[in-house]
Amino acid sequence: MRRDFRWHIPARMNIAELCLERHARAEPGATMLIHVAPDGTSREWSRQEISRASNRFANALRAAGVARGDRVGLMLSQGPEVLIAHMAIFKLGAVSLPLFTLFGPDALAYRLKDSGARVVVTDRDNLDKLPGQGAPNGAGVVFCTDPGPQPAGVRDFWADLGAASDRFAMLDTAADDPAVLIYTSGTTGSPKGVLHAHRFLLGHMPLNELSHGFFPQPGDRGWTPADWAWIGGLMDLAMPCLLHGVPLVSCRMRKFDPGAALGLMARHGVRNSFLPPTALRLMRHEPVPGGLRLRSIASGGESLGADLLDWGSSRLGVEINEIYGQTECNLVIGTCRQLEPVPEGTMGRAVPGHDVAIIDAAGQPLPPGELGEIAVRAPDPVMFLQYWGKPDETAAKFDGEWMRTGDLGRCDETGLFTFEGRDDDVITSAGYRIGPTEIENCVLTHPDVIAAAAVGVPDARRTEIVKLFAVLRPGASREGLEEALVEMVRSRVSPHVAPRAVEWIDSLPTTATGKVMRRALRDRDIP
Repeated sequence: MRRDFRWHIPARMNIAELCLERHARAEPGATMLIHVAPDGTSREWSRQEISRASNRFANALRAAGVARGDRVGLMLSQGPEVLIAHMAIFKLGAVSLPLFTLFGPDALAYRLKDSGARVVVTDRDNLDKLPGQGAPNGAGVVFCTDPGPQPAGVRDFWADLGAASDRFAMLDTAADDPAVLIYTSGTTGSPKGVLHAHRFLLGHMPLNELSHGFFPQPGDRGWTPADWAWIGGLMDLAMPCLLHGVPLVSCRMRKFDPGAALGLMARHGVRNSFLPPTALRLMRHEPVPGGLRLRSIASGGESLGADLLDWGSSRLGVEINEIYGQTECNLVIGTCRQLEPVPEGTMGRAVPGHDVAIIDAAGQPLPPGELGEIAVRAPDPVMFLQYWGKPDETAAKFDGEWMRTGDLGRCDETGLFTFEGRDDDVITSAGYRIGPTEIENCVLTHPDVIAAAAVGVPDARRTEIVKLFAVLRPGASREGLEEALVEMVRSRVSPHVAPRAVEWIDSLPTTATGKVMRRALRDRDIP
């Protein structure tokens, strides 16, 4: 497949044309979105409805002064308003700026100031987070999607749509024109705005289609609990569904409920889902509802262990595929268990269309089996354009023809990659370089452990020792558990990676995307 693959990226393209307008012309009445409200009621939105609404909002944005290249912030949970706004922004040739509703005022203010966003679209629950009494940077335009009287200076999203024309001539855009600005989670240093072009939609497709079992198939329908403000929720499922004309389910979950998630997928006939490992681990402890007919699950962001893969196969009837990428260059390595079995502990192969290698500090590819940094050859359709306003950091991301990911891994002689951890997550102990992933995967097989993270903490003799932080299920007995977990790692992984300290913790610190912030755990042990 890699040998025969060829990219077909048109010189001129627009995400709104590919994901919406061409489908709306072909089948205007076909369902594009099924939105499930908090009370469980649902409404279907046709392609024509979304098309006309996005035309109206494009006209409203233009009237508000938005022009080609301007940034528009979207601080909304899953729902029709997000899709309408994204498509309107793309039609204008502007740049969408996804923002988590979990962001507090400081995080939000940083991103709005750094991006120079002219407009923000949000709901009433999040209005108070905006700086300048509802205006980003004190001088922007805010649209509120909740109906009813609005605070001073805030515009009514739906009222403005109702007053605007439903006809709009989409701007002609190039494949390399900016389309989306997504900020990294900022586990170290200030968050960086990752600017992507329209072409990055097509760059996601090879692994999306493989990880979802040769997606699309007749009857497919997608949903993910992942927020669409994260590249995982937006580009690993939502936009690919729209590109292929597959109905998409949206649901605003204030807090992830594993039982409710399973029930939602059963009731609405969801066949394809992107489920982060944390969600899968929580769902594993819930009964599987009747009527669930999942066909494919992709998961990424943290490594999966054998226990989750076995649970997916035995209880859900689905071979879960692992996907790897990062905000700057997403979906470049993965598995397709419908094609071939993948040994436990590996994350798959480089996907057709993407050239991935393990390189050393000098930027040279390493022999099979050597530990090094995962790197992707440039140019690549899914690769970012730049870090917003940070030319030096953009340049530092590249080493010759390779884009460095900052992740450590190995590649064997057959082309299978193994993830070892972030470069700054690697533990150096008694001369060994130890990745946390296999330690965590091992202890997560214990029935009393819900979540775990392994970090290196300073040690006078060994430079660092391995310390395990573990979250236990309610009611679990701690008696003898520390010794049992250490022995599990010692016997099932290796004695040299066995934890020398264990701490019980109520919850692990995570980024807004659900990734474990190991640095925060390390800092607990540094005076």
